[in-house]
Formats: sequence, structure tokens, C-alpha cells
Amino acid sequence: MKLATIGTSSITQQFVKAIKKTGRFDYIGAYSRSEEKAKQFSQQYGGSLWFSSLDELATSKEVDVVYCASPNSLHFQQVVRLLRGGKHVICEKPIFANLKEFDEAVSIADEYHVYLFEAIRNIQTPVFKKLQQALPKAGQIRSAVLQLIQYSSRYDKFLSGEFTNIFSLQFAAGALQDIGVYPAYVAVALFGEPEQAVYYPVKLANGIDGSGTLVLTYPAFVCTVLCSKIAHSDAPSEIHGEKGTFRINNASDIKRLEWIDAHEKEVHLLAEQEVADDKVYEIAHFADIIEQENQKEYLRLRALSRSVVKTMSSARVESGILFPNDKF
Repeated sequence: MKLATIGTSSITQQFVKAIKKTGRFDYIGAYSRSEEKAKQFSQQYGGSLWFSSLDELATSKEVDVVYCASPNSLHFQQVVRLLRGGKHVICEKPIFANLKEFDEAVSIADEYHVYLFEAIRNIQTPVFKKLQQALPKAGQIRSAVLQLIQYSSRYDKFLSGEFTNIFSLQFAAGALQDIGVYPAYVAVALFGEPEQAVYYPVKLANGIDGSGTLVLTYPAFVCTVLCSKIAHSDAPSEIHGEKGTFRINNASDIKRLEWIDAHEKEVHLLAEQEVADDKVYEIAHFADIIEQENQKEYLRLRALSRSVVKTMSSARVESGILFPNDKF
């Protein structure tokens, strides 16, 4: 299958490098509003095509799959055009701003018989899957604290008065969207959709959330999600059960899983990632689904994406953070 990319940022570069490691897709070319940038990026990674017109990319018979890593606010309009062009789409997280966008895009994907995936690498790793399998070991879950607190270098630019899209309402960004999505995915993938989601943002001068706390309520416990792009912490995330505690090193880059028995109080290593680039797992999984036409697994992932979008968007809107995408 031939894959093209939208976006020329570092995350797109990392994705293309991971594609080449897996060998599951042939990298064919790049799209950018600047033809010069598209050509440079494509040739840098061995591509033979470049596009400065989204319509040309969507209708190209040389492209089967498109990876979309544009600013959040552009995802919907670009993804919909690609789906209507008969392209499978892998859209970088967060896939969409709200349920209206999600449901409409999914409907179009079904109409054109193509797949729409959200690129969220943390839930595809062997270490996370080990956590899913081992979760009953903890007994009744009583609390969870999942966190991702990473200082963004672009916050310095924001403080100096420079515009940056990751601290912008216009571009549907902010801490919850850009970084809170990782621990939110962990929570929903492990525990299901919460009964209630409430977000307590720390808003910056322009109204965007620089950090925040997302409280997810389940029947027998509360899961607290901490996210920040204006502070830093290396503290792990934990899931606390009556029989013991699971600890992961990081809610985004999940490389190590530990178990602490409630009675013994000793730390036991349950799993550790051997592969440095965890993007290879999601890429291989998406390729398998497309090639095998695994509708059951596709629908499972799609339902999970929808639950995360619903959880995050409802909590965000209730906290007073509104994006242009929310105005229909």
C-alpha cells in the first residue's frame, strides 16, 4: 500500500521513519500548502510525489493511505476530503474536536468503504496490552492517577508574545487536546467510558488551557488525569486496586510496567518495551486491519476513539473552552 503524508513537522518525520522500519507501507509522497516544502520533505524520505493541492492528493490514483498530521483544527476538513477521494486515513491524535465532526467523518468513511484511524500509539504497545491483560490482578480498582506533565519549549515563545498554534483556541489545541489525550486514552481503554467527566483547566491569558485536571468518575472509583504543557514532572502513573498497584513510567511513552502487591509492598517488573520506536506497533496494526479487512477490530478501535472524543469534548466545553470547530 502506498502512503502519503500531510504535514512536515517532527511528528510526521518520526512517523515516516517508523513506516520504513515496519516495511508495511510504501512512502510515496507529501502534501503541504507550500509546494517547495512538500517536494523537499518527500524527496528527503524517498518519496516520488508531492502535492500542494489537497484535491490532487485526494484524487491521486498513486495513493492508497494518507497520514494526516496537520494542526488539530484542520483535521476534519482535510480528512473528509481524503475519505471522499477513497483514501484510508490515519489521523494524528486528537482526531477531531467534537462528536459532530467524528460522527460525520465516520459516516463518510463508511459510505466510501474506507478506514479511518486515530494515531494514538500508547495503547498499541505490548506493555500496555500486558497491563490490560493483568488488570484483574489488582482486584477492585479504587483510584487511578494518570499524568503527563511535559514543559513545552513553545511555551517560552508564547510568553514572549509570539503566536504558536499549540497554545491557540483557533487551532483547537491546549493541554487537554494535545497532551491530556494520552492519559485519557489509557483510562477509557482500561476502564471504559466514564459516567461523568469534569475538567478543571488552568487557563492562560488567551483562554487556552496550559494545564488542567480531568476527573473521570466510574461506579467504584475516580480516575484523575493530570496534563500540562507549562510544567514538567517525571512522576509515574498509577492504578490502585485493593490487591495491589500497577505503575507505568509514562502515560504517553509506555515502556515499563510494574506491580506492587498491597501486602508485600515490593515492586515487581511485569513488562518492559524492547523496541525504541513505539510507532511501529500502531502502524503494523493499521496495516493488518486494512489488509485483512478486519472489521471487528476496526470497529473496536473506532468505538474507543469515539468514547475519548466524547469524554474530552464534553468536559472541555463544560469548562468554558470553546473552539471555532464547535460552532456549527
